[in-house]
Amino acid sequence: MVCAGKKRRKGNFWALISCSLTFATAKVKLISTTSFLLLLWRVVSAGCGGGGGDDDDEILRSMTMPTPPAARQLEAFLSASRTRSFLLACLLAFLVKIFFFSPISPEPLGFPPLGSEFINFPSNNVLQFVSQRIVKVGEGYVEGPEDICVDKEGTIYTATRDGWVKKLHRNGSWENWKFIGGHSLLGVATSSTGHILLCDADKGLLRVGEDGVAILASHVNGSKIRFVDDVIESSDGTVYFSDASTKFGFDVWHLDLLEAKPHGRLLKYDPSTKETTIVLDNLRFANGVALSKDQDFLVVCETWKFRCLKHWLKGEMKGKTEIFVDKLPGGPDNINLAPDGSFWIAVLELRNNPVLELINKSKLAKRFVANFPKLKSNIIASIMRKATVMNVGIDGNVIKMLDDSSGEVMSFVTSAMEFEKQLYVGSLSSNFIGKLKLI
Repeated sequence: MVCAGKKRRKGNFWALISCSLTFATAKVKLISTTSFLLLLWRVVSAGCGGGGGDDDDEILRSMTMPTPPAARQLEAFLSASRTRSFLLACLLAFLVKIFFFSPISPEPLGFPPLGSEFINFPSNNVLQFVSQRIVKVGEGYVEGPEDICVDKEGTIYTATRDGWVKKLHRNGSWENWKFIGGHSLLGVATSSTGHILLCDADKGLLRVGEDGVAILASHVNGSKIRFVDDVIESSDGTVYFSDASTKFGFDVWHLDLLEAKPHGRLLKYDPSTKETTIVLDNLRFANGVALSKDQDFLVVCETWKFRCLKHWLKGEMKGKTEIFVDKLPGGPDNINLAPDGSFWIAVLELRNNPVLELINKSKLAKRFVANFPKLKSNIIASIMRKATVMNVGIDGNVIKMLDDSSGEVMSFVTSAMEFEKQLYVGSLSSNFIGKLKLI
């Protein structure tokens, strides 16, 4: 009896050793938990529970027995458990990506109510009347002309997505004037020196002329200027320009919309000292800049706030900032001074978009969209679907509005410049400059 007991215990001992080795092998070779548990169950039922044989051969033979119903139930349970664990792991990985590896750290952005004065300006589709009102200038020659300016001789300049600064001469001929490279050329303005001031969102503020290209400003306070957007020069040579976002560059500008934090700045470049300083900061996407006719104040567009700010440069209010116009029908882009002292403002379609408004109210929705390129593309497409420009007086009151409500001819308009009773309209999504005779 003692010998038989020792033999049985010896068999159980070797069975446990076999089980342990199998477990180690399972870990090394990533054998499923289910297989190991089934093996353990068979070992226990065959040799370790007292109801089986007395030696290792009997235990090994028992391991080849058909799977009992209880084991099949165990296997099914563990299989379902693995599925649940896999789905849970996927969910956790997704949540980790959304919350800890998201490119944005968003705030809710509530769109301000539409100003009552804009109700009196219903859609008119003036920007849709090709041949009757709108002429497509340079069609097929200029790709994405974001901004437009004109010099004293009446030569029109624009910067395009193929990296060129292009000229439209008085006789109607186009010239590839200066090649800068890249696709991030934005605002343009004339300089009293005869040069063109150019905003390269990536490189910085540039001066372009027959003598070549020079970088005027690429850093401020030791930090790189990330997103140079629009520019204007005052009569004393001081250059004011916008840095749309200190966090996101031109290629991912939509992330700044989703994050909705005040990363924008208005900067000043002093040509005498060659120093760049900050005039205003904490702006929600600083965009177009323009000087008043008397140059006593400057207007800067704050796109995500649906408003334009007035910053006083002279007089008793010098250095102070106030709202020029707000509760706009969309996000203001570029702004240009008109000959009569009023301003032309291009407006982006951010309203009348239920999906965009819903997303902007939810931090989770913003994080979700920011992680999926296809969703981001749909958001951008919704902003590009129509065109609106507005004429605002020096007092901030709206004079007129022109639009293409369906984007049939003009869409995603980013600038409007008046010259000799003609309105020249630029757009990042067109391959021409729209020319409209003003009545």
